[in-house]
Amino acid sequence: MIELYTAHTPNGWKVSIALEEMNLPYEVRPIRLQENEQKEPWFLELNANGRIPAIVDRDNDNFAVFESGAILIYLAEKSGQFLPKDPKQRSVALQWLMFQMSGVGPMQGQSNVFFRYAPEKIQYAIDRYHDETKRLYTVLDQRLAEHEFLADEYSIADMATWPWVRIHGWAGVEIDDLPNLQRWVATIETRPEVQKGFAVPGQIDADAQRKWMESFRAAKA
Repeated sequence: MIELYTAHTPNGWKVSIALEEMNLPYEVRPIRLQENEQKEPWFLELNANGRIPAIVDRDNDNFAVFESGAILIYLAEKSGQFLPKDPKQRSVALQWLMFQMSGVGPMQGQSNVFFRYAPEKIQYAIDRYHDETKRLYTVLDQRLAEHEFLADEYSIADMATWPWVRIHGWAGVEIDDLPNLQRWVATIETRPEVQKGFAVPGQIDADAQRKWMESFRAAKA
């Protein structure tokens, strides 16, 4: 059984989508980011960086994994799915996964902050991150002009990238002029497992969450 510590963010959705696609049994442990639960000592034992997502594999000696890309690789290897066995094709999938981890996620995340949340609108910062996110989207569009998915076959690279591109409008970045990227977004969105994963963590049961947190802390005491 996988325990998934997550919240409603693109990085969180990556992992819940993967778990659904791989048909791995899992339980959701919603983390209330607004209450800084991810910074509490018990969570820092699972993820020293104090961010979501994180997982604990109860079937593997309670092994904890953090960083969404590392989690996707771990789950793909555990399930034997969505990461090619051929060394070259595996490398292609990992290259596009790293493209998301090092490029799309950080740049779009900054675009979100300066466009949507910053108390002071700094036009230079808005333009800088908006333009870089659009450039990265253009790279994806060019790749998808000749490939149905990022690594030919649907893989963890697509699962990592789709949740970010799916909310492009939140960062003020449009994709109307990127037809291949639009096609890819729409294709993945039709997958039932993606829809289920995108709905996680769902509505938080406050009483159940409180009882579970109390039991977790008691076990650690």
